Amino acid sequence: MDVTQTTGRDRTSASGTHRRPSRAGSESRNWLGGIAGWLWLAVVIIPIYWIVITSFKAQSSYYATNPLAPPSEPTLANYRMVIESDFPLYFVNSLIVTIGAVVPAVVVSFMAAYAIVRGSARRFLRGVNSLFLMGLAIPLQATIIPVYLIIIRLHLYDSLLGLILPSIAFAIPLSVLVLSNFIRDVPKELFESMRLDGASEWKTLWRLTFPLTRPAVVTVTIYNALQIWNGFLLPLILTQSPDKRTLPLALWSFQGQYSVNVPAVLASVVLTTLPILILYVVGRRQLLSGLTAGFGK
Repeated sequence: MDVTQTTGRDRTSASGTHRRPSRAGSESRNWLGGIAGWLWLAVVIIPIYWIVITSFKAQSSYYATNPLAPPSEPTLANYRMVIESDFPLYFVNSLIVTIGAVVPAVVVSFMAAYAIVRGSARRFLRGVNSLFLMGLAIPLQATIIPVYLIIIRLHLYDSLLGLILPSIAFAIPLSVLVLSNFIRDVPKELFESMRLDGASEWKTLWRLTFPLTRPAVVTVTIYNALQIWNGFLLPLILTQSPDKRTLPLALWSFQGQYSVNVPAVLASVVLTTLPILILYVVGRRQLLSGLTAGFGK
């Protein structure tokens, strides 16, 4: 009995000895990573905080007070001034260009990705896929002069359609790459079962592939919408009339119009950012799930 009790105690003490390091390891914290995270949060939050509070300040009190101090008398005069300066027209132009470019780009990219993955003409589709990949290697800045000449030849200069067509072309390559990688992960047995049931390729595309790759479609849609909404170079080169300006180009004109009125410029920045924030709030779950699945591949 004594030997058994002694052995049991030794095992208990040994197990306790082995458990203590693991418990201590689980309780250890990465202080350096935490400090770096808080510093990065401050770097991101402080400019946003300054933009928001400054947009509610009067022009006369902006230079007389602490820039980071909240306004003592908040005012909406800056937002009223921006809205009265054709801001709704610029907002509608950006909305038309974004929707008119994102919807065709995502639909064409989704069908092209399905054809590349599930198509029968392998050689031709490999060449098409290589063509799309070449589009990723060519930046917009390198093609702006040929795009400008093509738009002029098509008599689309200084029109919203002249902004939509190049935006579609530059959004397709990355969209095809992302969507094709997701479609490849759909089990082949599901496609075979759809064919045995007599489903056509069109029905298989929209009733099987689209629901399974919806997070990727939403991710591509949000990414392209952000890129086109914030686009500056194409509106600067391909438009001339003030009534064809988009919001990024309008912000540039606001900086010239209100070169001293900083609160008015920042109020226009806040109004421009609101649609992006709403888009993220609406699609954040699908966006995060799509990004997580993409990192897990």
